[in-house]
Amino acid sequence: MTKKEQAALCVAALKKEYPQALCSLEYEDPLQLLIATRLSAQCTDARVNLVTPELFSTYPTLEAFCEAKVEDVETIIHSCGFFHAKARDIVAMAQKIKADFGGDVPRTLEELISLPGVGRKTANLIMGDIWKQPAIVADTHLIRITNLLGLVNTKDPKKVELELKEIIAPQESNDFCHRAVLHGRAVCIARRPQCENCCMRDHCKSAKTGEKNEK
Repeated sequence: MTKKEQAALCVAALKKEYPQALCSLEYEDPLQLLIATRLSAQCTDARVNLVTPELFSTYPTLEAFCEAKVEDVETIIHSCGFFHAKARDIVAMAQKIKADFGGDVPRTLEELISLPGVGRKTANLIMGDIWKQPAIVADTHLIRITNLLGLVNTKDPKKVELELKEIIAPQESNDFCHRAVLHGRAVCIARRPQCENCCMRDHCKSAKTGEKNEK
């Protein structure tokens, strides 16, 4: 079986198990998702969703974020951790969007990663969820699970992203990533995977060989 064939089986299994492939971050527009994703670094989506209602009501527009004082943003997002850097990036990215992109969240990976605090993972999430372009969001769940499956053999996020792009159908890529996150939280849990309950166990290299899910 080729990796493309294995990937197709994994895509189908996850699609059946998790029909709703939804991002767990709550947002109403592209800017809100961009900011929520920045907040989610080293923080749970659940915590971010508790913080963003106050943040977005305090700063309801791009212009409001552009004019925000970093220390005021810090106060609101404090519980998300790394709040100094996150607040600085949020204000700076809003200002750059206004100055360089006419007030619109960019549509290309190159433009998105030019924004303060935005890396490939965030850029791909925006491209997939907002602009409906094929994208691979190489978060910790996806990296761990695709290594266990044997679809990739690297922990480097960029390499995982590029290798998965070669074997996963473009139209399935974004939803596959969301479903992998759901699966990583519910079944393929780090250090205590429930292989007996896994919808992909018949296609998983680690399940077949008895390897432990250590990361």
